[in-house]
This record gives sequence, structure tokens and C-alpha cells, in this order.
Amino acid sequence: MPEAQTETIRRSIPSYAREGFWIAPDNWRIRRIDWPALNRTGGVETETRGSMLFLPGRGDHYEKYLEMLDHFARLGWRVTAIDWRGQGGSGRLLPDSHVGHIDDFSTWIADLKDFWSEWKLQSPGPHVVVAHSMGGHLAMRALCEKAIDPTAVALSAPMLGIQTMGLPYAVHHAVAKLMRALGDPNRAAWKEGEKPGSPLNVRSKILTHDSQRYADELYWWEQRPDVRLGPPSWHWVERAIASTRQLNAPGVMEEVTLPVLLMATTEDRLVDTKRVIRDAKRLPNSELVLFGNEAAHELLRETDAVRDKCLSAISAFFDHHAPKL
Repeated sequence: MPEAQTETIRRSIPSYAREGFWIAPDNWRIRRIDWPALNRTGGVETETRGSMLFLPGRGDHYEKYLEMLDHFARLGWRVTAIDWRGQGGSGRLLPDSHVGHIDDFSTWIADLKDFWSEWKLQSPGPHVVVAHSMGGHLAMRALCEKAIDPTAVALSAPMLGIQTMGLPYAVHHAVAKLMRALGDPNRAAWKEGEKPGSPLNVRSKILTHDSQRYADELYWWEQRPDVRLGPPSWHWVERAIASTRQLNAPGVMEEVTLPVLLMATTEDRLVDTKRVIRDAKRLPNSELVLFGNEAAHELLRETDAVRDKCLSAISAFFDHHAPKL
């Protein structure tokens, strides 16, 4: 696809995509976007490859992934993406709308379980999940807890563990509990960026080597200021560590027998890639695609050389494990 056309897709909502809300059982509005199945020229197809649900990462909003969502729609998938409760266009959970927060990760699992049960009934199979970072963590927890039952799953830089700056997980968890207790647990854990000590001017290097795709996010912050989210609360940090330790318990991930594709980079400064590599061995039916210094955290928004390899790996994985019905 020509560069001008891909930039248009990245910075506008296509006329054939539908934005809306799913209403959770407690009446919380979860923002969603839905693509019909398309052909490679963008025409709507009556016959579909199947249905794909995309789950974004912490602080994300689905506008960041329009290019990828459109890519899979043009391969015949009916594609849906959601914004997690408390981020993107799905409202905020604190008076300070800049701080990311959740009472417990189980709240997101409950949202996903309820959404999945409705979405699956309303969409043709096979049903697959693509998820990034925190979305990958929540997808894995949902699989372990049997909250969702996709045919296959592809995870990009999944948050199966977080960077602890060299501290053992138990120590890092204790520090987070202490910081939560010492002040307002809902205060921001750091000032800006995606991790402590990373202001916006170095944030791009942590996320992607592709300056134009990084700029897409800044564009949407200007166009839709309400989707922007800053650092998480200390309560979020503590709950995130607790949730990763829950996945780390012996026998938990070993019970997930459906096909899982894991994609990661050894240069990730946000999630613990060593955990991803180790957990790939714990999963009975997994494949691992590993990048080096050519890739940062946002694999699906990286340079074409990395991104295209990820998209091809996902397509090949689903063609093998989730063939068209």
C-alpha cells in the first residue's frame, strides 16, 4: 500500500469502520470500533475469514492501531478493538484524568469475559485474539481463568512480567506496596512517559524506531485530547505486579493448551522479555518470534521491517491454527 494511503489510514477513521460503545453490566461505557471484512482494495466482503478481537496495552487507545486493524480487515477478518475501562475513550476512574488506574486487574478480566460472550455470538468464527503489552497480560489471564475461548491467540510484547530495574519480583512488589501505603495510592507513580525517568522526549525511543508511527499518537492526542493518558497510579503498579505474580504461579499457564503466538524483543524496556521467553516454554502449544535491537516495545507500530514480519507471523499462525471455517 502506498505511503500516503497508509498515513491516511493511520490518521483518520475509515468510512467503513463503525465507532461505538459496549455497555458493561454495571453500565460503564466501553468504547469499541468495528471493521467489516474487506478485500485488498477496501471493498466490503460478504464472506469473512473469521473474527478478530484486538486488545491494546496500558494507556493505549485504538486510534494507535488503525493501520494494523485495517490490514487484517483487508485480509477478510471482521475486526473489533476496544479501549479498556479507564483509558482511551472508555472514561476515567480517578478525578485526575491523566492518571491510569484500576481497582484490580480482575475488573478488566470481568469486562473482557462479558464482552467476549456477546461479541462471539454476534460474529462468525473462527474467533481469534491479538493483544499488545498489558492487553497480552489480560488475554493470558483470561485464558488461564477460562474467561474467553478463542481458537488461537497472538500476543505482542505481552506484559507477562514488568521491568523491575534489577530487583527480584518479591522485592519490587514490596516496594510498590510501601509506596502505595506512604501516600495517596491514587497518585501518579512517576511524572511522565512510560516508565520512571522517561520524559516525553525519550518516550519515542522506548516505544518504536518509526518516528512517523510514533507521531500518529501525538496527532490523535491533538485531535481527540480525551484519549490521552499519563502514568499509572501506585495502586495500579502494585496490582500489576500482583497480577503478573499470579500468572507466574506453577501450573497456571501450563493449563492453557490452545495455540499461542508470542512476539517479543530483547531490547524491550517496559516488559520483561526473559519472562516471555520462559513462559513460551511453559505453554504447551506456543510459538515464539524474538527480535533484537531492531525493535522496541511497540512491535505492531515499528518500522516496516519489524512490523511486516509480525503481521506475516500472525497471519501464518492463524492460517495454520485457526483456518477459515
